[in-house]
Amino acid sequence: MTQNPRPKSIPVSLAASGVLTLPRRAATLARKTGARMNSQAVSGFPTIRTVGLTGMIVTFSGALDEASNRATLSFRQHLEQLGVPGVLETSTSLASVYIRFSPDDLDHASLAARLQEQLETRDWYRQPLPSGRRFWRVPTVYGTDLAPQLPEAADAAGLTEAQAIDSLGSARVRVLTIGFAPGQPYLGQLGQEWDLPRQTELTPMVPRGALVLAIRQFVLFSSSTPTGWRHVGQTGLMLFRPESETPFALRAGDELQFDPVSKADFLKLREEDAVFGGAACEEIPA
Repeated sequence: MTQNPRPKSIPVSLAASGVLTLPRRAATLARKTGARMNSQAVSGFPTIRTVGLTGMIVTFSGALDEASNRATLSFRQHLEQLGVPGVLETSTSLASVYIRFSPDDLDHASLAARLQEQLETRDWYRQPLPSGRRFWRVPTVYGTDLAPQLPEAADAAGLTEAQAIDSLGSARVRVLTIGFAPGQPYLGQLGQEWDLPRQTELTPMVPRGALVLAIRQFVLFSSSTPTGWRHVGQTGLMLFRPESETPFALRAGDELQFDPVSKADFLKLREEDAVFGGAACEEIPA
């Protein structure tokens, strides 16, 4: 019986540290093309790292910001459209793109070289966001017994409850990434006043559709779960339907606004629309 060939060895510089940084070559490209370099590239990003025997990860920043998330989403779509032979799948986190490949068709060094080549083609931090994104308006009840930690969050932000509802309900946020649970989005970024730490203790359980808040982000829960984030709103949007052809309602890059409604209106919407709770979406023009 023949065995699958082992992955080819990778260069010592890459194998020793597991990371390949690009700022010097990217800066050279910028000088040649006249492009403006983002400060992240100058400070050591993007990087390419190995992940086990069949993975690579491209990281655009050591911390979340709008530009690094934009670069992440745009670069992932570019790789998908490029269709690199041997790449099996890609996915994103807040500021990184993960690439899983077949060792029968690729090795780390070859893929790293291809990724480096693509990173140097443009300033990814300034690229347009991917096409095919959608804007969702989601009816949300803030506070009441359905979202009991709104007063605590408002006080921590230095706002009245009415001001907090106005601020949170008017924010248009991006799906930065999906993770932790199937279909569950991390959304942001909110205003600086919402840079609140997580709780020091867990809330034992919040229901599916709970809108929770910490560190300038929303998380919209796809299932009932404990959390260390503050439960400030409640929606009727079902994010994960495993029986559906498209089990995840949201995609990274989608945008949402959580429109305030009364508790009575929320309960009526949820009764009339058990899947979306009155939420609606439209395509964002390219």
